[in-house]
Amino acid sequence: MSGYLLEMKGIAKRFDGVPALDGIDLAIRPGECIGLCGENGAGKSTLMKVLSAVYPHGTWDGEILLDGQPLRAQSIRDTEDAGIIIIHQELMLVPELTVAENIFLGNEPTLPGGRLNYPAMNRRAEEILRELKLPDVNVVLPVKNYGGGHQQLIEIGKALNKKARLLILDEPSASLTAAEIEVLLEIIRDLKAKGVACVYISHKLEEVAAICDTIVVIRDGKHIATTPMQQMNVDRIIAQMCGREMNQLYPTLPHEIGEVVMEARHITCWDPDQPLRKKVDDVSFQLRRGEILGIAGLVGAGRTELVTAIYGAYEGAYEGEVWLEGQRVNTSTPLKSIDAGFALVPEDRKHHGIVRDLSVGENITLSVLERYSRLSRIDGNLEAREIGEQIKRLALKTASPGLPITALSGGNQQKAVLAKMLLTGPKVLILDEPTRGVDVGAKFEIYKLMLELAAQGISIIMVSSELAEVLGVSDRVLVMGEGKLRGDFVNQGLTQEMVLAAAIGQGNNHG
Repeated sequence: MSGYLLEMKGIAKRFDGVPALDGIDLAIRPGECIGLCGENGAGKSTLMKVLSAVYPHGTWDGEILLDGQPLRAQSIRDTEDAGIIIIHQELMLVPELTVAENIFLGNEPTLPGGRLNYPAMNRRAEEILRELKLPDVNVVLPVKNYGGGHQQLIEIGKALNKKARLLILDEPSASLTAAEIEVLLEIIRDLKAKGVACVYISHKLEEVAAICDTIVVIRDGKHIATTPMQQMNVDRIIAQMCGREMNQLYPTLPHEIGEVVMEARHITCWDPDQPLRKKVDDVSFQLRRGEILGIAGLVGAGRTELVTAIYGAYEGAYEGEVWLEGQRVNTSTPLKSIDAGFALVPEDRKHHGIVRDLSVGENITLSVLERYSRLSRIDGNLEAREIGEQIKRLALKTASPGLPITALSGGNQQKAVLAKMLLTGPKVLILDEPTRGVDVGAKFEIYKLMLELAAQGISIIMVSSELAEVLGVSDRVLVMGEGKLRGDFVNQGLTQEMVLAAAIGQGNNHG
């Protein structure tokens, strides 16, 4: 026996003749956590879909061995029966069902006669949630009652209930707070101690370094290196991922900051579920031409609500005024905002950024289709030229503009959304978490693009949960806390400590 729980040998997978995986090897022992690292589009998710039989045996080349025996799974049910459980980046919960029903989905215990054994389900669900440090979650309430972080941990509860021998976590912490990430890492440590093997995919390399025993790096579908974590650090992982040293995570490009171009006055947003509660409370600020304005704050501070209200996309009641170039403008709907000169790249690209049924190219030109219309037809050649230019401009990795947008990695989907909004020719570009779920190389490209746009005189508002990112690219930083504007700092000598102190309502709020 090799001592390995699972081995993948020479895995190759093609889409429309284009290789996505080219001879990848991966081996994992019981109780080991492997960090699977690579840039967006490197093939990480494709490899895990092969392993979990999203792509069934026979649709790829190579061999998978479980306990030394060939695994020829035809469906996710087959791999789950073998103890291989994948937690996808997109949550697989049914919002209307209870927490317990979601945890047992497809594995429900029954009573004689076939009725569901709800008491047993609820008891076991409560045990699992205690393990997940979620004792305050009521297992008989619909899962939609809980936020993204709780839902991510409930998804992990589903995996625990299935008696996982190998747990695959694909970007598990993208929607978690710092405290929830600590809980997640503690859960993984407990699972490792019980002999459960894990494959951990995350662009947050500090987490990878904290939890993983071995680092496997793939690049452009090829296996680059397998190295014990003791011999690695974050910089070395980045160098292997990118094939180059990333000495500078944040590019620099001089850009002139001009006169005040936009003003938000007295923006107030009410919670759609609790109409007396304010999510944003009387916030006013100015934005200058060619300026990158970062908005920081703790989770729940009201940052996303503020920018979606300015753009006319906030789902609850809101009020306030938006002024552009000295004129009050109508931004009551996204379409009116685009006409006025605003563009928004939303936080949740899966639900609000892309149209899943359309191709890469169709997504890119969606916001300016009238530009290519000739009478009642679309000028396909003109549209194709524009799509080609945008793909080149944003270094968007796609085998063809005709591929479904969902076939692209998260970072490349984000670039397609950016391309779509830039085609509208905005004066003010709002980016809400522009690099969430995006790898180091693609982040650098997005920052570079932001600086180039600022140099062209476009004003940018960027909301980000990553303080290092806010400080790395912003000219000025607004800090929000509990719906209020708590600080407005010029980004010179500004530290993370100063921003956090302002976010929790302490310290000098202007700099």
